[in-house]
Amino acid sequence: MEEKNCTGILEEIADTIDSRHGADPSKSYVAQLFSKAPDGMLKKVGEEATEVVMAAKDVADGKKAKEHLVYEVADLWFHSMVVLSCYGLRPEDVVQELARREGVSGLVEKANRKTQAPKD
Repeated sequence: MEEKNCTGILEEIADTIDSRHGADPSKSYVAQLFSKAPDGMLKKVGEEATEVVMAAKDVADGKKAKEHLVYEVADLWFHSMVVLSCYGLRPEDVVQELARREGVSGLVEKANRKTQAPKD
């Protein structure tokens, strides 16, 4: 199996997610999430974020292997990508924002958030 780069696999998953708009919720998990938008879809992201926190604690405490944290983060990323798609956004938009922040101190970035709101 050919290994894909990070951006490539994210784009492929996003394409699949995007293709589920208007699909039958009884035949597609993503279509089920879209049918529950925004509240049910956002609730799922919250649940996944909590599972990431719990997994990280378990890894730190030596109760679980690091792979468990990777598994939970993958779930969070996936569900976050569903939210992005719901609002007409893609992982490439997030990558572009991360690229914009590259080389900027985290403290400076955080301070700038108070004075500069994201563009609408």
